[in-house]
Amino acid sequence: MAKAQKINGIRGMNDILPDENEYWKDFLKTASWTADQYGYKQIRTPILESTSLFKRGVGEVTDIVEKEMYSFTDSLNGEELSLRPECTAGVVRSVIEHNLTYNAPQRLWYFGPMFRHERPQRGRYRQFHQFGVEALGFKGPDVDVEQMLLARRLFDDLGVLPLKLELNSLGNLDERIAHREALVKYFESHQDILDEDAKRRLYTNPLRILDTKNPDMQDMVNNAPRLLDYLKEDSLAFLRRLESLLSVHDVEYSINPRLVRGLDYYNHTVYEWITDKLGSQATVCGGGRYDPLIEMLGGKPTPAVGFAMGVERIIELMKECGFEPMGTKPDVYIVNQGDNVDIYASVVAESLRYMNHDVICHAGGGSFKNQMRRADQSGASYAIILGEDEMNQNTITIKHLRAEEEPEMPFGEQQTLPLVEGLEFFNALDAFWRGDFDAYMNDAEGEIAIEDDQDAKESKKD
Repeated sequence: MAKAQKINGIRGMNDILPDENEYWKDFLKTASWTADQYGYKQIRTPILESTSLFKRGVGEVTDIVEKEMYSFTDSLNGEELSLRPECTAGVVRSVIEHNLTYNAPQRLWYFGPMFRHERPQRGRYRQFHQFGVEALGFKGPDVDVEQMLLARRLFDDLGVLPLKLELNSLGNLDERIAHREALVKYFESHQDILDEDAKRRLYTNPLRILDTKNPDMQDMVNNAPRLLDYLKEDSLAFLRRLESLLSVHDVEYSINPRLVRGLDYYNHTVYEWITDKLGSQATVCGGGRYDPLIEMLGGKPTPAVGFAMGVERIIELMKECGFEPMGTKPDVYIVNQGDNVDIYASVVAESLRYMNHDVICHAGGGSFKNQMRRADQSGASYAIILGEDEMNQNTITIKHLRAEEEPEMPFGEQQTLPLVEGLEFFNALDAFWRGDFDAYMNDAEGEIAIEDDQDAKESKKD
C-alpha cells in the first residue's frame, strides 16, 4: 500500500501549539479582565457575514474588499458570503439587528479570528486574531480617552510598554471633502512622482496615498495639504478637549497629520499605538471614532468609537519584552503500576479534582522509573505513587518533587497515608498555597474539638 501523502496547513493560517498557547491564555485572561474593569461586556459574532456588510461597512474601493477578502457564493441558496476581515462591521450589524442601544449605550469587547488574503510575514497572517472594544452611543471625547487608557493599562499589565501613541483628527465630513479636493489637486500636480498604487487610488481613495511606504514619494507626501488645516472650530474644540484629558492622565502622545483612515464614516479621533521592536510591523493597535457608520448600515444615528489590536503582534512584542507566561503545571502527577491499579489511580485522581486540584494521571503503562521522569517533567509539585500494596490497603504514597518550602514534607521525602488522610493533606496544602494555612488549621482544630465534644456526649449517654 502506498504511503499516504502528508497534508500541511494552509500558508498564512498557523497552528497555535501548546507551549505557544500559554502566551495566548495569559493575553486573553489579562485582556478580558482589563475590559471588565472598564465596564465592557463581551460580544461574539459569526466569522461568516454577508459580503454586502463589508462592501458597505469597509468600502468597495478599499484593498480589503477589492483584494483581500475570502468571499464565495453559498451553493445552497446563492448568498454572497465572506469570512470577516475585521470585526467592527459585524458588531455594528449585531447591535442594529438586536436593537442593543435602545435603552442605553453599550460598551462591548470581542476576540477572535479574522481573515485577509495577503502575503504572510512576521506579524501579518491570512488568519489572524484581534482583540477590540467598541463603545456605541457615546459622543466623546471622554470615551475616546477611556479606550486609550484601557489599551495602555492592558499594555502595562502585559509588560510591553513603552509604546508610542500617535493621534490625529479627521474632523467632520464637510471638512474632509474640502481637504480631499485640495489633496486630489495637489497629487494631480505631482503625477510624475506617483507610483501605480497611488495613481489607482487618486480619485477613489486619495487619503490612502498618505500612508505610502514608497521612499520616492515621501517628500512629496510630507508636503501635501494637511487635514488639520481644514478643521473648523467644533472639530478643533473636540481635539483640544481630547488632548487635555490625555494630559490629565499623563498619557504621552504626538500629533501625526499623516495618520488617516480612507473611509468616509471615520470622523474626529484616529490613533495608533506603535512599537520600534517589531521591524516594519510597527502598529500594534489602531482606533478611532466612526459616528456615521451605524446609520450607513441601516440603524439610527448613533455615535461610536473603538479600537482593535492584532494579537499575534502583541504576543511577538510580549516575547521581545521578556514576558514569561504563567504556564499550566499540575499540582499532582499520579504514578501507577500493577493489575487494575490504574482503576484505583483514576478514583484518586477524580477525588483530587473534585477538591479543585490539577491532576495528571499517568496512562499507557511503563516502568516506575519512566513514570517518575514524566512526573518530574510535568512540573507537578507532588507525585502520588500507587502500586498493588496501596490499592489493597486503600492508601496513597506521596512524594514531594520540588525544592520550594512546603508544610509538613521536605523536598524529596515521601510518606504513605490512608487515602482519606492523604486527600486531607492536599486540602491543607491548597490552603498553604492560598496563603491561609493558619486559618485552615484553626478551622480544622475547631472541627476536631467539636467532634471530640460530640463523642464525649455520646459516651456519657451510653
